[in-house]
Amino acid sequence: MTDEQVLVTGGSGFIAQYCILALLEHGYRVTTTLRTLARREEVLDNLRTGGAEPAGRLSFVEADLMSDAGWSEAAAACTYVIHGASPTPSGDQVSEEDWVRPAVEGNLRVLRAARDAGVKRVVLTSAFGAMAGGRAEPRTRPFDETDWSDLSGNIAPYQKSKTLAERAAWDFIEREGDGLEFATVNPVTVLGPALGADYSHSIRLIKNMLDGQPGCPKINTCVVDVRDVADLHIRAMTDPAARGERFLATTGKSLWLAEIAGLLKTRMGPTADKVRARVLPNWFIRVVALFNPAMRGIVWQLGADMNASGDKARRLLGWHPRSREEAIIATAESLFRLNLLKIAPERR
Repeated sequence: MTDEQVLVTGGSGFIAQYCILALLEHGYRVTTTLRTLARREEVLDNLRTGGAEPAGRLSFVEADLMSDAGWSEAAAACTYVIHGASPTPSGDQVSEEDWVRPAVEGNLRVLRAARDAGVKRVVLTSAFGAMAGGRAEPRTRPFDETDWSDLSGNIAPYQKSKTLAERAAWDFIEREGDGLEFATVNPVTVLGPALGADYSHSIRLIKNMLDGQPGCPKINTCVVDVRDVADLHIRAMTDPAARGERFLATTGKSLWLAEIAGLLKTRMGPTADKVRARVLPNWFIRVVALFNPAMRGIVWQLGADMNASGDKARRLLGWHPRSREEAIIATAESLFRLNLLKIAPERR
């Protein structure tokens, strides 16, 4: 046990909940923020699904990225902050501003609160989208921590928001941090066991396959297990070598979506009967994207090389993530276990 307190922002989020689970397992006391405390019981239920019973070591504060209220209270007495609260592809966003303003202004609110409370280090949950967005040119090497998204390119609003938000955070640390330590974790597609019905947008990738989507766009992606993402956050939070560094959270080489579908069919048996591993033609995706904003956001990735390297985290922090295959299968098994798939009743 430790008396150190950690603030985890956005406690209803998938990565945030696994960070809370890992922190509780390591003996920390945790404060987490929610936009509305009405979601408190949902979060507690998910943590119990993950094997934790907080038993007085977890507290909740109501705070919104677009308001100053609550952030000073949330950061008070905390040694560390893991800041993961940010807009995600939920379908609620109407304009680019709906993505960018909460991400940028939220980062600055949390950093100010952390600095003013005397927090030692903030770890920001950024994204691979802050490194690879808008970059469709042929690659001669995997993406790494030196890469930034090209804001002048064909970049989706989510990737743009993550890029601007992370850049604003680094700029704040340089100009106004007053000794506050900072690091970022930039995950690729985050998979792993779902904890409840409100799972991440990345897990929808696997759910859509298992539910019988007609095929796979010609897209490749690296993957990482959420449990390993949480572990990397804690390493970045405590290891002196992490100060002032970015860390890509990824394991293995990128996979084509059709390869992921093939793995599901091979490993999941009857549960994967609806999976279609055929590759959908690029022209079809482009036509659908004219009417479907969600599809529009992936057009730039068609055929692009999204391979990325997690060597830095392994080398500097001793991080050893699970395999790609384990992350994918753990995701599928959890969706089946939690009855979140469109499967005929007789198979349940």
